[in-house]
Amino acid sequence: MLTRTFGALADPTRLAIVGRLSRGEATMGELASPHRVTPPAITKHVRVLVDAGLVRRRRVGRTVVCTLRPEAVSEVEQWLGDLTAYWNSTVDRLEELLREDEDGH
Repeated sequence: MLTRTFGALADPTRLAIVGRLSRGEATMGELASPHRVTPPAITKHVRVLVDAGLVRRRRVGRTVVCTLRPEAVSEVEQWLGDLTAYWNSTVDRLEELLREDEDGH
């Protein structure tokens, strides 16, 4: 799942769409307006985000409204938390070793 998520986020337009949706739901037109791309291109970008599980689409009349899926963001947050914990413990251990070396142990 994370591979598709990070693959989807690797594109600057899709990353910007996710950033916009983090502030609340938006229509396809609202998502397209800051970008110099055609409506079909925005539709393709949103489809990639939907396929990656990051975004949900729903119809309200003739309008398509998109929302960010918080559970997908939680998966990324969990992965980043695990990675951060690993690196923090590695740096802490390195600091211990350097202090021991300075103390002549």
